[in-house]
Amino acid sequence: MSKTIIKTDFNFPGQKSVYHGKVRSVYTLQDDILLMVATDRLSAFDVVMPKGIPYKGQILNQIATKMMRDTEDLVPNWLIATPDPNVAIGHACEPFKVEMVIRGYMSGHAAREYKAGRRVLCGVPMPEGMKENDAFPSPIITPATKAEMGDHDEDIAREDIIKRNIVSEEDYLVLEDYTRKLFKRGSEIADSRGLILVDTKYEFGKTKDGKIVLIDEIHTPDSSRYFYKEGYEERQKAGEAQKQLSKEFVRQWLIQNDFQGLEGQTVPEMTDEYIDTVSDRYIELFENITGDTFVKADVTNIDERIVTNVAEYFNK
Repeated sequence: MSKTIIKTDFNFPGQKSVYHGKVRSVYTLQDDILLMVATDRLSAFDVVMPKGIPYKGQILNQIATKMMRDTEDLVPNWLIATPDPNVAIGHACEPFKVEMVIRGYMSGHAAREYKAGRRVLCGVPMPEGMKENDAFPSPIITPATKAEMGDHDEDIAREDIIKRNIVSEEDYLVLEDYTRKLFKRGSEIADSRGLILVDTKYEFGKTKDGKIVLIDEIHTPDSSRYFYKEGYEERQKAGEAQKQLSKEFVRQWLIQNDFQGLEGQTVPEMTDEYIDTVSDRYIELFENITGDTFVKADVTNIDERIVTNVAEYFNK
């Protein structure tokens, strides 16, 4: 199995602080610059799996970079440069404390809620008579916010976001507008590659000068769900599971092995063979959604490679 990057302990020039998220490590540098390292950590049900996935960080970083470049005419983003396959450098922002989740199809969390008999998600009604993986009449926005206790995401309605002053109404209207524009563009890109963008999430922040920008990742397998367009209708009519490219296959494997991140549950063992299949699925999505052949970065010493590439970037 290839070497992976699980933990980071860098000391970059001008470094002021570091935050280690579930998947990314974010370094704050002087002059309001952020440096984000995409690790090979895998998170599901808000739990980080004990082993990394080869090339996953590179895949997430390079898809997000390409998608930001492909949407920057619609929505401004935080990105300045990507000096290393696992690294992105951009403007420091104050993140909004909501994730803008948008769903074109009733899948994943929405489908689980629907099966449980609920017909309203985040204040948005879901029509009667739908089957799992059916398209909604039009995409629905179902925001999430961090729970006050713990690290779990919680569904929240637009009205509650504004009422609780998590985001001002003026800013929230911009977030909704940006979310719909990005999802439309993402759906068009996916369609051109023979894929369906089923659902995704976007995160936004505000720069020092008050501009709202897209941050973090966009249209990656960690933040999005994709179906193959070919055979979609036939599978729906036959009541068959959709062929998909997303992290959902990991969630389903965990569910089958009695793990959903609940108290008292233990993460099942992920063998090297299984981890390699997960890596292959991530590479498959990269090549399908970008249309590019994936070029594996040198993983002989990932930490050393990152330090060298970042130093060369700043020396320029």
